[in-house]
Amino acid sequence: MRFWICFGYYASIGLLFFIIGRILPKKWFDYNAFPYKAFDCEEGGKIYEKIAISKWQSKVPDMSRIFPKLMPQKRMVATDPDTLLLMVRETCIAELIHVLLSICGLFGIYIMPGVWGVLFYAAYFLLGNLPFILIQRYNRPRLVRIYEKKRSMVK
Repeated sequence: MRFWICFGYYASIGLLFFIIGRILPKKWFDYNAFPYKAFDCEEGGKIYEKIAISKWQSKVPDMSRIFPKLMPQKRMVATDPDTLLLMVRETCIAELIHVLLSICGLFGIYIMPGVWGVLFYAAYFLLGNLPFILIQRYNRPRLVRIYEKKRSMVK
């Protein structure tokens, strides 16, 4: 029974935070500010190539494919500065939502205490949140470089 309550909790916070991510003002997100700015140790996203992220990132579920009318498309179809800035900010929002889900998900251990609760949370974090956080941190520096180049060409 606790498993299903925990599962329901994870599903509920997932839906809640999806909605929050859609209604948050995009202008609140500054890709040059902490925590979104790439850390020096990330080498502009290159560190993620060590885990072959470019090979598996397209294989994970993508909300823009599941809800195409609610989410901007992840493929670059337009390269104007405004669209690129929106894409960069969307990576910030996605990262924030997955970090918040990871933190709030810890409550699942309270709902289902013991080793099974810890294992359930570990799976939730390692499969449902961490890959998406890494994808955002990998893609953002590359998008920022393209955006800043396009923006400088327009000026």
